[in-house]
Amino acid sequence: MARLLVLLIALIVLQSTSLSAQTLDAIPAKVDFGDLRQAWDGFGFNYVENAQLRTREGATQDLGGFSRLDDEEKATIVEAVFGADGLDIDIVKLFLDPWHQEEPGGVFDHVSTTRNMLEFVEAGVAVAKKRGKEIQAISTLYGPPPWATMQKRIGGRDLDPDQFVALADYMIEWAKFLRSRGIAVKYLSIHNEGEDFYRWDYEQGSQRREEFDYNAYWPPQQVNSFIRTLSERLEHHGLSEIGVTNGEPSNWTRFRQWGYADALANDAEVIENLDLITTHGFIKGDFGKLSYGTADSYTTDLLRSKKPGLHAWVTSYAWGKMDNVFTRHSHEHIYLAKVNALIPWAGIQNPSQWLGPAHTGGHAVTITDDGKWKLTAGYYLYKQLTHAGRRGTRVAHTEIANPVSALFAFAGAESGHPDAFVVVDNIAIWGRPFRIEIANSKYSKFAAFRSSENSKEQFQPIGEFEVDRGSITYDPPKGTVTTFIGIE
Repeated sequence: MARLLVLLIALIVLQSTSLSAQTLDAIPAKVDFGDLRQAWDGFGFNYVENAQLRTREGATQDLGGFSRLDDEEKATIVEAVFGADGLDIDIVKLFLDPWHQEEPGGVFDHVSTTRNMLEFVEAGVAVAKKRGKEIQAISTLYGPPPWATMQKRIGGRDLDPDQFVALADYMIEWAKFLRSRGIAVKYLSIHNEGEDFYRWDYEQGSQRREEFDYNAYWPPQQVNSFIRTLSERLEHHGLSEIGVTNGEPSNWTRFRQWGYADALANDAEVIENLDLITTHGFIKGDFGKLSYGTADSYTTDLLRSKKPGLHAWVTSYAWGKMDNVFTRHSHEHIYLAKVNALIPWAGIQNPSQWLGPAHTGGHAVTITDDGKWKLTAGYYLYKQLTHAGRRGTRVAHTEIANPVSALFAFAGAESGHPDAFVVVDNIAIWGRPFRIEIANSKYSKFAAFRSSENSKEQFQPIGEFEVDRGSITYDPPKGTVTTFIGIE
């Protein structure tokens, strides 16, 4: 009996030691594909052509850079963005600049300032269509034409309420044009960073800097008023299937603190006409700067409490330095702000085309004046996300016990896509492997692909990982993003 007791005590000690080792030899993490969060509409792309011109006389701008390339190079880039082995995006954003109509009721010119953007998007739509995929499009009023402002000039600050119907028709005629070209416009967004009244001289309503891109000042109640007008005009034109958004504040903090979220929520008619929440998502943590902004769910929770099921898209956010700042911001938009789609700012750029001080923002594709181009580290980091979060999947619950890492998960659900998860590693000290518990997935094996901030790995296949006793143990290098995709 005494011997049996000794053996039992030894077994308990051994088991306790084993459990302790399990908690110390790896960082705990978890993906639960049965704990489903918001529906996922997909990742998107944005080509920016004309953004800053103050005159059309002898002036052109093509920030996207397509005009520098030959047909073969263009086709290769289009495949890299829209192709099944490229980013395979689900959404495209097109800007509507202020140059399409000289006066209300006048002739439209939808091509002169958009031809490169149109060529890029039309080619991409065709690439996707060949394999039965439809690219959804959202178009944003980049800035109103001069006649729609009180100042009657490009970059005028104040909207002319007497021109709201004509301005709504300006947007609708563009949507009709895009549809005639095979681009499936699903939403119209009414402004670009229209909350930022600081960009104008207070007395004259003139933009303070030449490098500011197009916008106008849209106070909260004017946003609400125009939502009503645009909805009414879409119905008038027989296009009520095109949804209306609230426009695009600079970030979630301004959306909330500057009164836009509550103004929308407190107007039942506007909520009825609101089809999508949109905002930019530029995250800057220094609250001593005017550009300060974070991600939170105040706005999405509030507006969904008024209209359950309302989707939210971030329609522009920074690539960081084409590093894991970008992936971390993506994670905060999905898991903190609870969005249904992400579209980064200007994915393809010829930086020399930006007017004013050098434009150093990140992007996925770089084009130079001499016609050379390359895919950046940002491209491959983004590819890690786009190949996990396909349209129709669902965001799934994750946990990871390290503050400088991130874990995304997208459940295949009824989408026909496999379960997938993404591991971001930026651990500088006291790093350990991750032991990732995999819950409620039909997949017992995952194929893994990895990209690094230094571009040494570019969506590199690194093998297959078996789920062993309910988990996968993985020790990624610092500065990498790894996507795990379920395989039968």
